[in-house]
This record gives sequence, C-alpha cells and structure tokens, in this order.
Amino acid sequence: YKAFDQLEGLEVAWNQIKVGDLLRNNDDLERLRSEVRLLKTLKHKNIIKFYNSWLDKRSNNINFITEVFTSGTLRQYRIKHKKVDIRALKKWSRQILSGLVYLHSHDPPVIHRDLKCDNIFTNGNQGEVKIGDLGLANILDNARSAHSIIAEESIDNQGDEAAYSETHSSDGDEGTSELSDEIGCRYTHIGDMHWIFARHQRS
Repeated sequence: YKAFDQLEGLEVAWNQIKVGDLLRNNDDLERLRSEVRLLKTLKHKNIIKFYNSWLDKRSNNINFITEVFTSGTLRQYRIKHKKVDIRALKKWSRQILSGLVYLHSHDPPVIHRDLKCDNIFTNGNQGEVKIGDLGLANILDNARSAHSIIAEESIDNQGDEAAYSETHSSDGDEGTSELSDEIGCRYTHIGDMHWIFARHQRS
C-alpha cells in the first residue's frame, strides 16, 4: 500500500506478509527478528530503503515500511517505454551489479535468490534502479550460513530461473550462493526480452 509518514513528511510503501504458522517457536521468532534487524542495516544507493517493521501477532502479519518508487517495477517501466537506448540499459545494469556487490560483500553475505525485473524498482525521473522486494515470507527456512532475502514466490518464476534458484554454496553445501544472483542477473529481462548480462558480457 502507499502510505504517508507524518513525522518525516514522506510518502512510503506499506508492505504486509502473512507469516501463518512460520513462527512455530521462540527460536523462529528470534531468527525473524534477526533478519529484520539485518534489513535495517542495509544502506546502499541501489538497495531499497527499509525504514521500519513490526510483527502483528494477532493477525499473523509482518508489516514493514520501505521507500516508494515513482515508476513501479522495472518490468512495468519497460512495458511503458519499449524503446530504450543501449546506454540506458548498461546504466541500469551497472546499478544492479553495484547493489549485488554490496549485498554479497555484507557481513554476513546477503543472497537475494529471486532477482528479476519484478523485484527491481525504478525512479524514472532520475534514471535510478534499486534492488527490492526484500520479502520475509520464506526467510525462516533459509537463515543458515548466509542470510537470505527472498521475494515471495511468484507463479511466473518457472523454467530456467526456477531450475537455478537452488544451487551449491561456496563451501559445497546445498543451498544458496552468489551464483544464484549471478544467474538471476543473466535472466533479468531488461532490454526487449534479451538476457542483457550475457549479451553484453564482452562489452
């Protein structure tokens, strides 16, 4: 939902995730709180700003407040603006990669796992894109050696993207690794349904 922060005078986005029976015990609840604290520490110009959050035990919802974007997701933006110069595509790509470098360099490393145009947000009046949709619905099953910031599962995340969503971590254990985000980048539709990271690999 779009909301208004009266204290700061800012328009913000109010997000809700239904946790259901995920909070099975106190350990799960503490892990969830740990993940939320991690989200609040992420400070990068190409990562969505995370302002506040709270758990509503009565309705089993996690509520969190993030910055709002003027132009929606990158997918919506590309549908609206079908002809985009290659220079703009490269500019977006550099911003996305800059955000990923920050996430992967974080201590502990942060793995997104669902990077695609639906989870990248844009301010069209500034030519700015940010990695977002940092959902919390599935983190309780994925907070192991690396923190996982995972967008809610989407019905169109099938095929090659789904096949590569689970891979081997750097230490050989089954799970999520930086390779997941690398593959996510290659499969991000930015320019006319081309895999632009593969297309411009030699640039």
